[in-house]
Amino acid sequence: MKNAINWFEIPVKNYERAKGFYSTILNIEITDHHMPEQNTKYGVFPYDKDNNGIGGGLIKAKGQTPTTNGPTIYLNGGDDLSISLNKIEAAGGKVLMPKTDIGENGFMAQFTDTEGNRMALHSWM
Repeated sequence: MKNAINWFEIPVKNYERAKGFYSTILNIEITDHHMPEQNTKYGVFPYDKDNNGIGGGLIKAKGQTPTTNGPTIYLNGGDDLSISLNKIEAAGGKVLMPKTDIGENGFMAQFTDTEGNRMALHSWM
C-alpha cells in the first residue's frame, strides 16, 4: 500500500459556494460529476488517477453534514501554503491556525471552509 488514504469527500451545504471556495484557494478546477438520480451534487478535485494518486471531491447529498468535529483532511498547499492560506478569508473561510513550522515534516495550517468544515493545508515550504 502506497498511501493510507485513496479518496476523501468533503460534505457541503452549498455546492457552488464550496466549489468556488476550493477552486479559489487551491487554484484548481473542480470537475462536476453530479448524480441526479441520487439527488447528489459532486465535484472531483484533480488527481493523478494513472499513478494511483489520492483523489477526492465535494459532496452535497442527504446525510452529508459539514463539521469541525471529524477527521482533519490536509490538502496540498502547493510549493508554499502561504499562497493558498492568504486567500481563505477573502474567499469566505476562516484561518484557525496560521502557517506553522512542523520541522522536518514541513508546514501546516488549519481553517474552516465556507461550509463549516475544519480543514488543513500542508506544504514542504
